[in-house]
Amino acid sequence: MTSGFKARLTGQETLLGVLISLPSPELAEIYAEAGFDWLFLDWEHGLHDVLGLQRIVQAVGRTCPCVIRVPDNDPVWIAKALDTGAAGLIIPHVNSAADAARAVAAAKYPPLGVRSIGVARAQGYGLDVQNSVSRDNGETVVVAQTEHIEAARHIEAIIAVSGVDAAFIGPFDLSASLNKPGRIADAEVQAAIERIRRACAEAKIPVGIFAADAEAAVRYRDAGFRLLCVGTDALHAGRAAHATVAALKA
Repeated sequence: MTSGFKARLTGQETLLGVLISLPSPELAEIYAEAGFDWLFLDWEHGLHDVLGLQRIVQAVGRTCPCVIRVPDNDPVWIAKALDTGAAGLIIPHVNSAADAARAVAAAKYPPLGVRSIGVARAQGYGLDVQNSVSRDNGETVVVAQTEHIEAARHIEAIIAVSGVDAAFIGPFDLSASLNKPGRIADAEVQAAIERIRRACAEAKIPVGIFAADAEAAVRYRDAGFRLLCVGTDALHAGRAAHATVAALKA
């Protein structure tokens, strides 16, 4: 169940994604067919369960890699997410090197980590265990979500952890950690974002960010962010619906 996502991520490509919060394989297919490079499956705040996540991965994963944001930096959540056959993980609230190391260990099979060997989809339902162990250890992407001012302060140590493939900034939670919730344009919030971006650039580690719309995404892309998540499934649908009604009732 390879996707080549890790090779594209480390190959300096800019990868365009969208956050999927609704448990609908059909909706995920629509976004995959639209040309997005990856789907951000949000298990932390979205309405997913494990079966729903796997159904989405089955629907689009071979053509549009799925990266699951787990609810917590916990070995059980991480193993369940990877057992779906997803291309990788986004680990929320990584604020230190210890947090990052714990996430990597949970995502890798021994001897690289402590991931439990299951007989789920990722292992060919038990028919491809040996191949899956070596393949997943090499190809599974681990993204550290840096969404707190403590993460910005410790970013060099976080991205120095072996097995961390990228950092991903959550600007809204980052702003909240500075007691400025939602004020993304605030100078202090922007300084924290820039600190993370600069550290990743110096270490040649891909860095991503959530952008509310295409205009913001263009600015981030031009600044060097390569793992872009532009809006959410519900946000895109809501905007289209409002625009249609406004146009017809003008």
